[in-house]
Amino acid sequence: MNNNEHYNASDIQVLEGLEAVRKRPGMYIGSTSARGLHHLVWEIVDNAIDEALAGYCDDIEITINKDGSITVKDDGRGIPVEVHPKTGLSTVETVYTVLHAGGKFGGGGYKVSGGLHGVGASVVNALSKWVEVTVYKDGKVHYIKFINGGKTIEPLKVIGKCSDDRTGTTVTFMPDDQIFQETTTFDYETLKIRIRELAFLNKGLKITLIDDRDGKKDSFVYDGGIKEFVEYLNKNRTSIHEDIVYVEGMENDISVEVALQYNDGYNSTVYSFVNNIITPEGGTHEDGVKLALTRIINNYARNNKILKDNDEPLNGDDVREGITMIISAKVPEPQFEGQTKTKLGNSEVRKVAASIFAKDFERFLMEHPNDARIIIDKSMTAARARVAAKRARELTRRKGGLEITNYWGKLTDCSSKDATISEMFIVEGDSAAGSAKMGRDPITQAILPIRGKILNVEKARLDRILANEEIRTMITALGTGIGDEFDISKLRYYKIVIMTDADVDGAHIRTLLLTLFYRYFKPLIENGHIYAAQPPLYSIKHGKTIKYVLNEEERDKYLATLPSNTKYEIGRMKGLGEMDPEELRETTMGIEKRILKQITMDDAITADETFQLLMGEEVEPRRKFIEDNALFVENLDI
Repeated sequence: MNNNEHYNASDIQVLEGLEAVRKRPGMYIGSTSARGLHHLVWEIVDNAIDEALAGYCDDIEITINKDGSITVKDDGRGIPVEVHPKTGLSTVETVYTVLHAGGKFGGGGYKVSGGLHGVGASVVNALSKWVEVTVYKDGKVHYIKFINGGKTIEPLKVIGKCSDDRTGTTVTFMPDDQIFQETTTFDYETLKIRIRELAFLNKGLKITLIDDRDGKKDSFVYDGGIKEFVEYLNKNRTSIHEDIVYVEGMENDISVEVALQYNDGYNSTVYSFVNNIITPEGGTHEDGVKLALTRIINNYARNNKILKDNDEPLNGDDVREGITMIISAKVPEPQFEGQTKTKLGNSEVRKVAASIFAKDFERFLMEHPNDARIIIDKSMTAARARVAAKRARELTRRKGGLEITNYWGKLTDCSSKDATISEMFIVEGDSAAGSAKMGRDPITQAILPIRGKILNVEKARLDRILANEEIRTMITALGTGIGDEFDISKLRYYKIVIMTDADVDGAHIRTLLLTLFYRYFKPLIENGHIYAAQPPLYSIKHGKTIKYVLNEEERDKYLATLPSNTKYEIGRMKGLGEMDPEELRETTMGIEKRILKQITMDDAITADETFQLLMGEEVEPRRKFIEDNALFVENLDI
């Protein structure tokens, strides 16, 4: 590998000065919460990954330092050090102090880039107390330091020598607590999850995470790339064919990699990426592969007389049942729909992705006739279940009014028809539902009682799910429909609140409901409509004041605020069914004092993995999870 190939000041284009980042950080990193804090790491890591994509970097090391700063070290070519013709500053200083200065806007810097906007280095600098950059290049060690949001202490200088073949960049930054007021503490697990993902997506690249605060260390390198990614995702599932299908190819400077394997489950798990950026809304790369998958399976089934001439063709949902698939495209000039980079819009990629995938997938089916038959049989069974589900779905359609009844109870609707202020509480248990009905605000709060534990949708096809009366009632109450008929614009309540007891049974019911929403109503989670009620664990009474707290930590914190001579009583709260309506309204339902936890999709891949682990067929992984986490469980008896 020649790390000194052409990459110098002429490859760095300057578009505009660094302004207003500290005033409006959310525009650049999304938020100043923990999520935004960790985004700083990815901005620097993306630059190192771009060197790997260009073929110049094999090793990246990320260290959480004892003082809370982060160091990112790579063995790429090193940021160019010569004076930049436009700014008159060294190129390193230009990259770190001028917004939109980078090797991603033309020139010969990068053909493909993950750090698309080229704002990363300067934004990290703007939002840090201090940043140190060390560049190893041409036998010299170059160094520069910035303080107070990007102010240069002194220009880039040579501080030593290194071997001629040593190249790379080391960046250390300390996030500014004036900007990140919520937290400046980096979470090891958050970093680890994304680092593992990046290693899967860049086969052969070694990425190491080190935590100098407590000595933790993990290294990830996957020579099999996304093929190993599929293997990892399927570790808690039972695959129905041994070989993982792997396809890769390049056309018109667009490269496409696809890996897939079917399991005996009923959900499809498809994740797509463009230049290492996850595209949760898909886009043209995902569309092309999905269309080709459906077409090739139908062609094979027809040509081999598995599908008869008068049989309906299999549709996309049929052929994707039980699939785990990773699609990774590398696109020179990606166009994303929206600022969040969630959907690829380049129309030319659809044809390239379909062409590359179709050719090799067709070959796989022909070379593995047994696997092909297993896949097609599963798809045909899914098609039959789809027809049955269509009939069952008819039963969920609303026929005038909303007098929905099931074998146990019925929805008590709210009087408001304005979905934006309406809430539906899903409540388990007869007595809890009774208290909730009396304690609610009848104008905006609807109550839907359920009895016990609903069907585990992780282990059932849609036709069986729709045959379950409790779930049918829920679908009808929501108003959105389900499956290919889902329409979020018809949602009748903008807040759907799961209200269960704070005990093991309550947690299980909540998990079953969340599995249903995650698998069949995912846009409700993505758009922030799903909440979990947080009933208090303790009441603290002193004088005429009653304070409700969620846990022991809050209890102790509140007690510490009371004068030492205060007499108080601590009461352990009862289950929801034992609370009277006033207590329930006061603690859990009333808008003024309640605490609701919004369910988010911060990490869809981890969420998918967890739902499969906890609710899927495989017993051993679940047992291991319970054993590993038993020490962290508290309040089993609440």
